[in-house]
Amino acid sequence: MKKNFLLVAVSLMTALSAFAEKNTVSSPDGKLNVVVEDVDGKLYYSVDYAGKRMMEPSLLGVLANVGDFSQGLTYQKKSEAKVDKSYDLRTAKASHVDYHANQLNVTYLNGKKEPMTVTFNVSNNDVAFRYTFDGLKAQHIIINEEKTAFNLPKISTSFLSPQSDPLIGFARTKPSYEEDYKPDAPLTAKSGYGRGYTFPCLFKVGGEGWVLVSETGTHGNYPGCHISDYDANKGYQIAFPMKEEGDGIGSNNAVFSLPGSTPWRTITVGKNLKPLVETTIPYDVVEPRYEASQKYGVGKYAWSWLIWQDASCNYNDQKQFIDLAATMGYEYVLVDALWDTQIGRDKIAELSRYAQGKGVSLMLWYNSNGITNDAPQGPRNCMDNIVARKKEMAWMKSIGVKGIKVDFFGSDKQQTMQNYEDILSDANDYGIQVIFHGCTLPRGWERMYPNFISSEAVLASENVFFSDYHAKQEGFELTMHPFCRNAVASMDWGGTIMNKYLSRDNKSRHRRYTTDVFEMAAAIMNQAAIQCIAIYPNNLTELPQHEIDFLKSVPTTWNETQFVAGYPGKYAVVARRHGDKWYVAGLNGTDQLMKLTLKLPMLAGKTVTYYYETASKDKKALWPDSHVKTVKVDKNGNLKVEMQPKGGIIAQE
Repeated sequence: MKKNFLLVAVSLMTALSAFAEKNTVSSPDGKLNVVVEDVDGKLYYSVDYAGKRMMEPSLLGVLANVGDFSQGLTYQKKSEAKVDKSYDLRTAKASHVDYHANQLNVTYLNGKKEPMTVTFNVSNNDVAFRYTFDGLKAQHIIINEEKTAFNLPKISTSFLSPQSDPLIGFARTKPSYEEDYKPDAPLTAKSGYGRGYTFPCLFKVGGEGWVLVSETGTHGNYPGCHISDYDANKGYQIAFPMKEEGDGIGSNNAVFSLPGSTPWRTITVGKNLKPLVETTIPYDVVEPRYEASQKYGVGKYAWSWLIWQDASCNYNDQKQFIDLAATMGYEYVLVDALWDTQIGRDKIAELSRYAQGKGVSLMLWYNSNGITNDAPQGPRNCMDNIVARKKEMAWMKSIGVKGIKVDFFGSDKQQTMQNYEDILSDANDYGIQVIFHGCTLPRGWERMYPNFISSEAVLASENVFFSDYHAKQEGFELTMHPFCRNAVASMDWGGTIMNKYLSRDNKSRHRRYTTDVFEMAAAIMNQAAIQCIAIYPNNLTELPQHEIDFLKSVPTTWNETQFVAGYPGKYAVVARRHGDKWYVAGLNGTDQLMKLTLKLPMLAGKTVTYYYETASKDKKALWPDSHVKTVKVDKNGNLKVEMQPKGGIIAQE
């Protein structure tokens, strides 16, 4: 009798220990479902869309100085809520957003009976989740490791850019998010440096759909994270910065005051690429960090450095570019590195007065660091400490400078993230807008910081200048970014390039492989509210008038963005609305003629201005001929187009 009782007791205890608390939260339309459950003291989530598995059970949890929140967890409670909010954006892909999500908060206790709450916001195509620590005895928490994982179905392929080794590249300024993407790679492929991959991370889940993984809401409260190399058992894991980054200065873990929360991890899913191109999740779950000190401008800027390089940073060349900007109706001229020594502050003040007389404002380049890399270009030692920074910004305000481009950060450590925020906050005090280069991915910053414009964080146009290889890669690169890098944040690609050759005389060095209309369409495709048009004085007499007219008038801000067609690294067609006018841009990244029937319901039955290209009658010509005409979109919204190899099309109301 006692023996039977003991067997029953053991069986009951085993059943209780195997019991998993399962909670589900679904999107408002019911198609996207997230399941959160604990198994043997560990916490997992999984994601399904339209009945298809898009994320296998993936680990949650962190290791912190105050305890282990990744195992030995016991369920405490849950709460649910609806999230409904509307907000406006000034510098992103949409000007107004209505965000609707269902929220699940699940709280677990660790072995010390201390709580960790995981919050999931689930909207129609987006999942955002984060950890909150409230009710701990400590006043702050140090997170040494995140167990957070993304376990894609094994049938998936990846479109990823590797995290670089630290302290490599020009003047030891990497990592800077400037590595090649590898399309359609198996999950098991090793990253280029063995350091994992940078956000955003794009995956194709067989024939079932697409997944875009990123993070948002990071400021001085956390380091910028990336993902590890793939592990067949757990997928990809959140990875913190490398200890060597920034010359080894500063910690590579995370610390914040309590109560407090981590940044949001985001997952965008869809049967096709439309939800990824159109997502606003980087902005939906964050809030402004401060108010704008004034009304900031947008527009286009001219930039000598891309092709004329360092030697062009002199008074006379910059004056030429001010005249060029005025002729084109551009709002800004960016004066790049070395202006402090090659022009001088007194002459910069004189240039600024001259520019303002032409209706143009200057933006100035700065080196970000005093001690964390070896980049020699000046001005240096101005942006890395508050005293020098405020003095510099007060001077810029006094001479009418409206923006800065700050370069060479080379680290994702928390102290570097704080430096980004400090620069932005101080610049706002002086009415200055900010572009970052040699930098990290922006993580919701267009909404968080009203004077933030865009960041490079991409293998950008300067590489088209530097090498023939990258010039040949431009078509591939610019048909990747609408689906990944530029889908989650504004991107300063650094110039619609109209020179046929990458040289000042437009005759020597290597050629540009993309067509004129490709480059023009890229001014629409590459989203940034202050957009670089890398036009040069010689282009005014070399380009057809219809190209000049387009480059004068193309908008840089958008009320709405819609995906039309495309495949990462091959082609992309996107429609953007400015006011009540639609602009459709198509890019062909391949070496083959591409014929498409575009579905454009927003233009159904309308007559549009159509920019296109035909093969040149001159058989020796390296580029096709560009044309403009009016065409009528049929009543069903269909428009047949042809895109030349490495070419493009534009249709605008």
